[in-house]
Amino acid sequence: MIKRITYRYHRFWGIMFITIIGTGLLRCDFLQPYPQRSKSSTMLSINDELSSLKNANAWINSEPLTAAELKGKVVLVQFCTYTCINWLRTLPYVRAWAEKYKDKGLVVIGVHTPEFSFEKKIDNVGRAIKEMEIGYPIAIDNDYKIWEGFNNQYWPALYLIDVKGNIRHHQFGEGGYEQSEKIIQQLLNEAGSRNIDSDLVTATPSGFEVPADWSNLKSSENYLGYKRTENFASPNLTHDKQHAYTAPLPLNLNHWALSGDWTVKGQLITLNKANGRIIYSFHARDLHLVMGPSVAGNKIRFRVLINGKIPGDAHGIDVDEQGNGTVIDQRLYQLVRQRKSISDCEFQIEFFDPGVEGFSFTFG
Repeated sequence: MIKRITYRYHRFWGIMFITIIGTGLLRCDFLQPYPQRSKSSTMLSINDELSSLKNANAWINSEPLTAAELKGKVVLVQFCTYTCINWLRTLPYVRAWAEKYKDKGLVVIGVHTPEFSFEKKIDNVGRAIKEMEIGYPIAIDNDYKIWEGFNNQYWPALYLIDVKGNIRHHQFGEGGYEQSEKIIQQLLNEAGSRNIDSDLVTATPSGFEVPADWSNLKSSENYLGYKRTENFASPNLTHDKQHAYTAPLPLNLNHWALSGDWTVKGQLITLNKANGRIIYSFHARDLHLVMGPSVAGNKIRFRVLINGKIPGDAHGIDVDEQGNGTVIDQRLYQLVRQRKSISDCEFQIEFFDPGVEGFSFTFG
């Protein structure tokens, strides 16, 4: 198994970019790094990057696009995978750029390169793209051929390509929106486009797309499968076999545990019997869980508690004030969004039906 797929650092322990914004406030953008790039200059040679689009498994929102068709156009390519919270938080800007500059010569292409196996299902990707109101072309890159063509290492990763086929700018991870848009404008002007509005887009994010509360973010992404998980607190972790787990409470910050009958696999966990729980001690405004039913079409009821109480106005968009929700699709679920002061919290989710699969926690 190639390391880029099986091993991804958590954003707190990976590369950290610190930029000065506003009146001197520090913002930290945490990326998800893979092995070192062979290209690191500001202008990267195009080589076979756009040519690699011919290896797409399928296209959404477009007929297949080729390097020949894109010759002479300014192209924005962004790598994504639909459960990645870091990518979701960039979407308001990329959507806005696609709309603002579509008649000025900009072509926006999303390249969907999956992390989890269920993200290879084109129906899943298509549903997610529709729900996110993405109208620009999406290339399905299930075999990582376009990823390899760009020598890419990150979700999300944005590349701006001029009319001569040179990559003139790249942005890895969240942020850098003002700089990226100014370079879009520069490249369009160089291409001969007229009347380019120099004002920058104003994003109005909601739901998943709201930027993280970086000042209160003290919990990093964590996987649930045994190959990449950290800080698992339940005793007797058992690989690939049904096991009855108990949760030693209270948990230390950023530790997690299982209660009930679960099977812990390399990439995910599966609940075998009803009333299983996941408990997580975290510190963040938002808590998300990537999960879904093990059998398509099944609906799995759950309830969320925060510090042993119903969430009330701290509920996420996939949970009501009483903490109730239903797992229907394989996707990212927002379970907590705190609207008051942030402190260490004990999160608990109990599933009233068997058959849920859990993949990873992310925070914001």
